[in-house]
Amino acid sequence: MDLTGIHHLTAITADAPGNNRFYTETLGLRRVKKTVNQDDTSAYHLFFADGAGSPGTDLTFFDWPVAPERRGTNAITRTGLRVAEASLDYWARRLRDAKLATGDLAQTDGRATLDFEDPEGQRFRLTADAPGEVHPWERSPVPQEHQIRGLGPITISVPQLAPTEAVLTQLMKMRKVRDYASPDGAGHVHVFEMGAGGPSAELHVAVQPDLPVSRQGAGAVHHVAFRVPDKAALSGWAARLNALRVPSSGEVERYYFRSLYFREPGGNLFELATDGPGFSVDEPFETMGEALSLPPFLEPRRAAIEAGLKPLK
Repeated sequence: MDLTGIHHLTAITADAPGNNRFYTETLGLRRVKKTVNQDDTSAYHLFFADGAGSPGTDLTFFDWPVAPERRGTNAITRTGLRVAEASLDYWARRLRDAKLATGDLAQTDGRATLDFEDPEGQRFRLTADAPGEVHPWERSPVPQEHQIRGLGPITISVPQLAPTEAVLTQLMKMRKVRDYASPDGAGHVHVFEMGAGGPSAELHVAVQPDLPVSRQGAGAVHHVAFRVPDKAALSGWAARLNALRVPSSGEVERYYFRSLYFREPGGNLFELATDGPGFSVDEPFETMGEALSLPPFLEPRRAAIEAGLKPLK
């Protein structure tokens, strides 16, 4: 019973139409699900991923009318996006042409990287990834060889390492494998891996005791989710958390996957999520993400929910 990698990452936007344009047009991701926050149906929940909507590629957003994030520690601070190493020059030009805040090509933890921010200040790091299975989106404005392959690594910030490390290694069975000095001034970063390892299965922990406590808002990350293969494995994790007396949400049916949530000692919200059933469970694969999808328990409220949502275009 091991975690196999990053499942998805959910962030916050205060501009759903602009968010939708940026992630589909500038980053070239496929919108694989247009739905609502199941706990706040006034807000969109938008999912952007590779062409197949594969687990480990989902970058999702809650649409909330909030002020910008106050940056600090006790937060998920940078989201890795994996690309081919030969694509980094392409992305440097593309992002600068879009007039985004973009860093220089660098070496981070032994890999070629490029840092940038989206229009709301969401922090990303393009990371060179080894060749592997990819699912490009044929309608993307980004050429297939340069498309984003998926998530990882993910960086979190905590004021002290020991409590978080204990949860990662003793509860979540991650392996601490190395550490490095971050080139972006994030301080000393400790690398924890799960599953087969590699950038799609790494959590990087920056220890930053001198920073103020962050406040979530537009441009912030809400939570990061880790992959479990199926419902049986998720139930095993729920039992493990309960046995170790770690407070959690218990199992939650999200329809496209099944989840549970808990916080690590640094305050960051973690989710464990199953790989299936996936985004084509309620609409054709060829058109998924184009129309508003609602889980069955919200379907009777469709008219009222749709009336409360702003157009994305």
